[in-house]
Amino acid sequence: MCLRYGGNDKVGAVPLVFAAIAGAVVLVVLIVAYRRHRVAASIAVLNSANAQLERDRGYRERFTAAAAQVGDEKAAIQLAGVRAMAELADAWPERRQTCVDALCAHLRRLNSPDAGLDAAPGDQPKSGSTRDVRRAVIKIIAAHLRLSAKVSWRSLDFDFTGAVFDGGDFSHAGFSGGEISFSGARFAGGEVSFADAEFSGSEVSFDGAEFSGSQVSFAGAEFSGSQVSFDGAGFSGAQIDFRRSTFSAGEASFRRAKFSAGEISFGRTQFSGTRTGQGFAGFSGAEFSGGEISFSGAEFCGGRVGFGGGMFSGAQVGFDGAEFSAGHVSFADARFSGGEVNYRGARFSGGQVSFGSAGLSGGEVSFSGARFSGGQVSFGLAGLSGGQLSFNDAEFSGAQIDFHSARFCGAQVSFILARFSGGVVSFVLSKFSAGQASFNGAKFSGSLVDFGSTRFSGGLVDFFGAEFSGGQVSFDGARFTTQVSFLLAKFSGGEVDFSKVADWSPQPQFDGDGRRPAGVRLPGGSNGTGVSEGPSSAGS
Repeated sequence: MCLRYGGNDKVGAVPLVFAAIAGAVVLVVLIVAYRRHRVAASIAVLNSANAQLERDRGYRERFTAAAAQVGDEKAAIQLAGVRAMAELADAWPERRQTCVDALCAHLRRLNSPDAGLDAAPGDQPKSGSTRDVRRAVIKIIAAHLRLSAKVSWRSLDFDFTGAVFDGGDFSHAGFSGGEISFSGARFAGGEVSFADAEFSGSEVSFDGAEFSGSQVSFAGAEFSGSQVSFDGAGFSGAQIDFRRSTFSAGEASFRRAKFSAGEISFGRTQFSGTRTGQGFAGFSGAEFSGGEISFSGAEFCGGRVGFGGGMFSGAQVGFDGAEFSAGHVSFADARFSGGEVNYRGARFSGGQVSFGSAGLSGGEVSFSGARFSGGQVSFGLAGLSGGQLSFNDAEFSGAQIDFHSARFCGAQVSFILARFSGGVVSFVLSKFSAGQASFNGAKFSGSLVDFGSTRFSGGLVDFFGAEFSGGQVSFDGARFTTQVSFLLAKFSGGEVDFSKVADWSPQPQFDGDGRRPAGVRLPGGSNGTGVSEGPSSAGS
């Protein structure tokens, strides 16, 4: 029995041995196959790398050849090189930016004295035209920035620093994420269009650019989340069109720009923010000394939450420190519905600035510390139904300021500590029907301030602590159906005339025990002339 069982064990072990051998063989086969696969893969990678090196070698040779053509003295050969460089950029994605940089560098070179706009006739290329090459480069780049482009260059950087643009069509182009420089560029002659272009997330610079004699259009352009700068740019005779353009959640800067001639329109432009602290357009320190600049119908509006409760979450537009010395600047029909528009410290010494029919329904418009020493500034027919309009600490020393037929309904209008020392300020036919109008601490020492036919029918109108030492303040035909306060006001000179008011229902409040301040003309004065009686110290 034992021998039988032992023999069966030996017989049963044979299949196990064969199974083990078969498994080992399979393992060896798998290992060999895996190694062959690895070798094949390595060979494929090596072949691919060799092919890529060969392609790169070919691309580099094409780049060298195109660069040599671009640098040729003959315009016809330059044109061939420009086209070859553009084709190479499309085919060589790894070095696309390098190829585009070469095109931009050549465009800048065409502005040099030996081959640029100002070159003498003898210095121009003998074959073809420098302008033809310049416009060919611009046309190729613009075509690659449109949605219809087979190969898009939208996200690349473009350096046009100091280049000349005497023509070019960037309409419907898109700049998304790259750095775009037009710094020091010259737009002189011809038409250049950025109409309906899109700037999203890009940094675009026109710093120091010169616009003289050209027509440049940004009509319908969208600047969303971009930083666009025209700092120090000069507008001396061009026609610049920003109509219907949109600045949202980004920054557009015209700081220290000079507007001395030509026509510039921001008509129906929208300045808006989408989140807290986003959306800014700055004209700080800009000089308006000639030409016609229009913001007619522009909209200055906040984002998701308007201005209120001391928190700002809309767009900011700054004209602080700007100088208006000549020409015509129009904000007619502009809409201020949120955010902040800042004219703090601006100087109005000449020309015409119009806010006629402008509407303020929210946010803040500030002229605090502004100086009005000449020219004409009009707020005629402006409508303020909310928000804040501030002229605190402003000085009116020689200009003509017109609030004719303006409507202050629910807004806070402030002339606190303002100084009226010259010129004419007119509120004729204006209406104060709600909200608050404050002239607290204002000084009237030489201006003619006319409240003729003004209606005070609601809210609070306050001249608390104002000083009347010269000039003339007239309320002819005014209607007082709400309380107007002159408490603690000082009347030491000049003339304040209420003698011809149309409605004297609630009489204005003056200091004193029923005594009327000297130097103030009230209706039905005891001497029959309308001049009030009382000691000169009353109300002081």
